[in-house]
Amino acid sequence: MVKLALRNKSVGTKVTAAEFDALERRAHAQKLTLSEWVRAELLNIKKEDGDEVLLGELLALRAILINLLFSLGKGERLTAEAMKELIERADRDKANRAAGRRTDGGLSVRNAATE
Repeated sequence: MVKLALRNKSVGTKVTAAEFDALERRAHAQKLTLSEWVRAELLNIKKEDGDEVLLGELLALRAILINLLFSLGKGERLTAEAMKELIERADRDKANRAAGRRTDGGLSVRNAATE
């Protein structure tokens, strides 16, 4: 049997009621107790920038593909200018989308035609 290290030290901070509710929502979104989530977040202080970049690129590609397929499915012809606009919009939004997806816990197909 593997012995787990005994946790006998603590770290604390004061938060407002609204901040506490937001922390609980984030923890529950990942199916963790608040203590488990806070511990995981504190111990994972150094986030990999490469992961954020990769996620941003993937989400930009996803947005382009969804919009392209949506347009083609409606029988629209896609011009070079329209394709360029799709790519520019996806590139412009990718960092915000990556950050948002990391905090909301996953991908969805909501508003696919507007992504």
